[in-house]
Amino acid sequence: MVKFPSEEWIELFMEAVNANSNYEEAAKTWEGDFLFVIEPDTELKDPATFYVDLWHGKCRGVDLLKPGEERTTAFVYSGPYANWKKLINKQIDPIQGLLTGKFKLKGDMVKVLRAVRAAKELVETAGKVPTEFA
Repeated sequence: MVKFPSEEWIELFMEAVNANSNYEEAAKTWEGDFLFVIEPDTELKDPATFYVDLWHGKCRGVDLLKPGEERTTAFVYSGPYANWKKLINKQIDPIQGLLTGKFKLKGDMVKVLRAVRAAKELVETAGKVPTEFA
């Protein structure tokens, strides 16, 4: 089991994305990088931010940003830790999470909505990482 959020977790996530042929097919035309922001709540004391570079069905790189480090990306997907737990455990759909206010998105929402299948495959992939929550 790997602690979420952590550098080890995001590295395993990248490996799993690159091994997922369903994601590769669903995201074959996707171009765009993300910051995934895990906001603190009652279960997580400090925020965490992952950088994820997604390009044509592959993950070209990931990084766990240091506190205060900033990076410009096409998209920022953010929400409280408790909702990230539910997302990884497939209790929240990534798009429904946006539409119901459980997550926020900065970036081209239309582009994301055209890639619903790819977003769902990312969540499927995250659910395959052996995850330990706080």
